Amino acid sequence: MGTGTTSGPARQRHTEDLLAAVSMTSSQLAQAVGRFDGDTAAMVTAAIRTAERAFEELDACYDVIDEASATGQAIAARLSGLLAAEDEQGVGPELDALDAVSARVRGTDQARELLHRVLGREEAAERTLPVVRRLTGADLPGLPSAYADDAGFDDLMALAAREEELAPRLRAAHAERLREVAAHLVRVVEQVAAVGFTDEVFARESVHEARRAHELWVRSLAERRRDLG
Repeated sequence: MGTGTTSGPARQRHTEDLLAAVSMTSSQLAQAVGRFDGDTAAMVTAAIRTAERAFEELDACYDVIDEASATGQAIAARLSGLLAAEDEQGVGPELDALDAVSARVRGTDQARELLHRVLGREEAAERTLPVVRRLTGADLPGLPSAYADDAGFDDLMALAAREEELAPRLRAAHAERLREVAAHLVRVVEQVAAVGFTDEVFARESVHEARRAHELWVRSLAERRRDLG
């Protein structure tokens, strides 16, 4: 969104300087303007330079947001592949990266609010955000079991035969449960990436739900191993 490259402590100092300017009283402002000794052109030039610096700082903030959105989409794509491959070790680091991306955007919140005040304008209204849906094990397809049959079994052989009969349905149910959890996790990440993590509450809820979905996915894998070996 801009060419500003200010970052780290330098950006923080610029933000603090702008905050001090916004907080000046009328008398303090008059004293500051007095430095120009009635030189209107110099005053206008200084005002323009201040506005330019503010826009550069604001552009730098939005660059962080643009980068976060792109990074979030890339994380979602990698998660999709990792979940499909059932790579249990690879998912966690991607969620850590998601946390870090969200934190970087949160670090621009105060500066963006301040810079819009300095420039005398309101920040553009955010788009309507989707609800962060919470997925639980109860929302997933049930698992068929011989123990749930209404009819009793006279011996273990009959029970084993019934379990073998149910095995294809059990495999299909486990596969569907894993697909649903994986799709949910990826969708949550895609949603928050699409808005650049700019709404703090939505971003926190999304990252938290992604973590919960990952835990549910890991449990679903363990249940499949228990049932199918």
